[in-house]
Amino acid sequence: MAGAVSALFLLDIKGRVLVWRDYRGDVTAIQAERFFTKLIEKEGDPQSQDPVVYDNGVTYMFIQHSNVYLMTAARQNCNAASLLTFLHRVVDVFKHYFEELEEESLRDNFVVVYELLDEMMDFGYPQYTEAKILSEFIKTDAYRMETTQRPPMAVTNAVSWRSEGIAYKKNEVFLDVVESVNILVNSNGQVIRSDVVGALKMRTYLSIQKYAVCFQVKPLVWVEAQVEKHSRSRVEIVVKARSQFKERSTATNVEIELPVPADASNPNIRTSMGSASYAPERDALMWKIKSFPGGKEYMLRAEFNLPSITAEEATPERKAPIRVKFEIPYFTVSGIQVRYLKIIEKSGYQALPWVRYITMAGEYELRLI
Repeated sequence: MAGAVSALFLLDIKGRVLVWRDYRGDVTAIQAERFFTKLIEKEGDPQSQDPVVYDNGVTYMFIQHSNVYLMTAARQNCNAASLLTFLHRVVDVFKHYFEELEEESLRDNFVVVYELLDEMMDFGYPQYTEAKILSEFIKTDAYRMETTQRPPMAVTNAVSWRSEGIAYKKNEVFLDVVESVNILVNSNGQVIRSDVVGALKMRTYLSIQKYAVCFQVKPLVWVEAQVEKHSRSRVEIVVKARSQFKERSTATNVEIELPVPADASNPNIRTSMGSASYAPERDALMWKIKSFPGGKEYMLRAEFNLPSITAEEATPERKAPIRVKFEIPYFTVSGIQVRYLKIIEKSGYQALPWVRYITMAGEYELRLI
């Protein structure tokens, strides 16, 4: 029996992931980057133009349609001809739903794309690939692209990043539910101030309503820091950052600003996740974590040199707070939900409402150092 596919990727023309579906849990999104690197290497070799790439135990099979790459990644021994045929059938299904398969149609139909990928492949094995059969039980509305015939670029000498003939039959309205969490923690680790300030914002980013919720908020990102001075010439800082929300949510663009002595120099920094750098103009360490899943804990350890000679009447060192920034999409602290959103459209076009939720750090300070 032929092996199973580990994941299916849809990439743009530059190799960036548009959509990917993990079927077996034995590959990661980094496989897309490795595939594209190998693909670029193959382009320089006229003797190797086959649609199969092998790298470090993973076999990639791909096709290109318009400005989109469709690629499977597999660790098992798969039937290449069968999978390439499957990828062409995926193209046919997407064209049936979206009229055209392009990067833009994928971005505007990602919900339908995931539903189709779940039905067309199960645990890495191809399933239904007949568009008419899929249409019987996947009835989610999709944005169909309308293209009109026009002279080619060579005739008009026009240059554009987007074809003029592309239009959509449906309009969209985005309503964002945004909550900012304000936290102040004292040196004993006690929360002395916490509140949530929220806003309902339209896609135009004009706030249509604000609300405030006052209740005890558990810090979503908790930071502990220990500072130990070794003699008078070296200081060591050990920091633990812990996410205190459910595992199904993920904080993004996390930035932790850690104060350090103003006369510190020669930093030696190590982190278990993310990257950290010394910002001497701010007398701080900047620890950045791009993705911070719920229920996780990461560590940072830094050592600095201090001047061995200091003035006897030096002013007491300023103790700045630890400041934290983050965003958690699809999550609200207050639990607020938009139950109903109606759009009255008199022009005859169907308008679709979309509601998105996000929680971010407001004035988020921990005075622990």
